[in-house]
Amino acid sequence: MVFWKRLAGVSTSLVLAAALAACGAGGNNNNGGEAASSPSGTSSSDSGSSGEQVKLRIMWWGSQQRHEATLDALELYTQQNPNVTFEPEYSGMDGYLDKLSTQAAAKNAPDIFQIDPGWVADWASRGSLADLTDGVDLSEVDEKLANGGKFDGKQYAIPLGSTAYGMIYDKAALEKLGLTAPENGWTWDDFFALAKESKSKLASGQYFTKDYAGDYFAFSAYHYAQGKGLLVTEDGKFNIDEATFLDWTKKFQELRELGVVPPADVNASDKEFDPTGDLMVKGTILFRLGFSANFVSWDSLKADAYAMVTMPRGAEAGGWLKPSLFFGVSENSQHAEEAAKFLDWFTNSPDAVKILGTTRGNPVNNKVSAELLSTFSEADQVGIELYNATLPDGQQWVAGASGWTNWIDKDWALIRDELSFGKKSPEEAFASLKSTAQEYES
Repeated sequence: MVFWKRLAGVSTSLVLAAALAACGAGGNNNNGGEAASSPSGTSSSDSGSSGEQVKLRIMWWGSQQRHEATLDALELYTQQNPNVTFEPEYSGMDGYLDKLSTQAAAKNAPDIFQIDPGWVADWASRGSLADLTDGVDLSEVDEKLANGGKFDGKQYAIPLGSTAYGMIYDKAALEKLGLTAPENGWTWDDFFALAKESKSKLASGQYFTKDYAGDYFAFSAYHYAQGKGLLVTEDGKFNIDEATFLDWTKKFQELRELGVVPPADVNASDKEFDPTGDLMVKGTILFRLGFSANFVSWDSLKADAYAMVTMPRGAEAGGWLKPSLFFGVSENSQHAEEAAKFLDWFTNSPDAVKILGTTRGNPVNNKVSAELLSTFSEADQVGIELYNATLPDGQQWVAGASGWTNWIDKDWALIRDELSFGKKSPEEAFASLKSTAQEYES
């Protein structure tokens, strides 16, 4: 994960997008009737299609709410463009990258597929993404969001939303236990103190938070909050401060020994957004890390149960702002032109934005977001408030060095499990991360 140091120069359009950030994600999947006008002034149903019958394979991960909204959008696009149909593939995050990578290696990737911002440089550099520079109108999208999808000056991925990284918690459970809810601007000292305070109040089988000792993104927030910067420099060098890593992992080791984070097997069983597998939804934990864009998904699983708060801070803010997700088009797609036309509609059509709501973050088209202000739900507003609270001094993400995806997604996952199961000490975990990083350094 790589970030901009400060938000100096955040554009007016980004601030507007934050303030207007979402549109009816709480189930407002209105397919509409008449074709709306796109920002370019053309009908969203007149995509300039050749009339040839085309079936586009499209793949994404997410919550059930995202699945339903996306399927509704695909259905509307086919209504407006009868020559284009879709073959959707969707799932949770678990196993998604492995499946997509296998398909891409076999030159059988979907025509359109969702990618995390951190994957863009890797996928573009190895020729897996089609050039979309001239295929999608991004004139109403903040330049910093759009730039997250660029590599070597070309647009290889289209931003789908913007989001802030913070924490979500079970407000009802917290109140029942007599614990004071945190406020925006709280610190990591506050976080660990509240975790220890919870020990005497937690019910059997209930825990304060997940065991985040070896979690890449959680530690990124802590490392940044301590003023230590990036875990990997923008030129591809290992940059983890050892003292900060040991401080973090030993704090969680203490929480593990106190019994306020789950045992290793319970921790490993967590499946985010799964109604029967998400530890917070099950009531097993009170706090977990989360993006503002995802609040509506949790709210859909247990309405009015949750609240959000900024990531704890230290010397600097711990939370950050980032493009939430991207869509890319396979370099091997036989229908790349039609895929790009669809992505243009997905980004710029008021019909599409209204259906999709905040299921992938704050809508990126600033003009359309402003037009749909009145459709925002109460759940949307919670995510908006976290975004706005993070905006003044939060860190902001950039794509960073290419070639580190496996280190982040696989090497850190191994360290996470080894720490949780007690297979490695904090010192051994750091040595392992530093050693494996040498394979990736440019």
